[in-house]
Amino acid sequence: MTGTTTRPGARRDIGRYVNDTLRDRYFAASDVLLAMGAPIRSETDVETSFGTTHVYRYGPADPAAEARTPVVLIHGSGGCSAMWYPNTPALSAERPVYALDTPGDPGRSVQREPMWQPERAAQWLDEALDALGLDRVHLVGSSYGGWLVINQAHLRPGRLASVTALDPGGLEKVGLRFFVWIFASLFATFAPKALRPALAKWLEQPVLVVPELRAWIHAGVKAFRIRRPAPLPLTEDELRSIRTPFYLIMGKRSLLLRPKVQLERVPRLISGARAEIIAQTGHGPSIDHPDVVNARMLGFMADVDSLDPAAARGPAQA
Repeated sequence: MTGTTTRPGARRDIGRYVNDTLRDRYFAASDVLLAMGAPIRSETDVETSFGTTHVYRYGPADPAAEARTPVVLIHGSGGCSAMWYPNTPALSAERPVYALDTPGDPGRSVQREPMWQPERAAQWLDEALDALGLDRVHLVGSSYGGWLVINQAHLRPGRLASVTALDPGGLEKVGLRFFVWIFASLFATFAPKALRPALAKWLEQPVLVVPELRAWIHAGVKAFRIRRPAPLPLTEDELRSIRTPFYLIMGKRSLLLRPKVQLERVPRLISGARAEIIAQTGHGPSIDHPDVVNARMLGFMADVDSLDPAAARGPAQA
């Protein structure tokens, strides 16, 4: 069974649910968001060295689109694949889409070994893609998931057609201002309804004005205990080693990154990389401005495929 709660005496160095009741409430809140996205074609569990990974599969009706290189989505810390509900309709209209619940975060995956270390994180993702039968993917990650996909491009790029990092970790040390924003946003979710729109604008936090997102965040905070440190940023030499086509999208008012610094730095360090700042958003460009971000991600992937002979042969799929 996915999502099993850690029992007394079990390891405490991996993510765990507090109890089964809170876990099930979180699943219910996640299902509400998932239903707001594209129809789920199938769900499956794949085994890796670090536990069971739960995967949602979305797909286009057009057979020609079905043959395109698929998209794999990696969510941010403290969430699960439900966060992609604004993105799955557009992405899956053009390509097969796989959304992975990362072990160690709330979701339907089950973690059995720690995997916050860069080498282990890359091994997990490579094993999950292998178990799905995917040998060529466009990898997309947000926030902590952004660190995971950048780390993958550095350590295990063999399966990657491209990487898109959405306001990611892994480029700068996570500073105090980001943690203050996280806690302020969480407390703001308990504010009176009349105050939430103003707080959402001030904090650049869409959770406050989308009731389903707010309920999901509350359920996750109550239900799950994350057990891992914040990821360390990649060094400049590590970033220079990346040869995978790379697209960085940042919010103009991001508190995780210094967008103007990274706008210059990333293309200088990663050959051929694109970097872009999205106005009127902070840490959540894919939620705040999904139409813009979806269109630009799909355009980038199409450009990559047009230059890649392997894409024309179609991917191996589960």
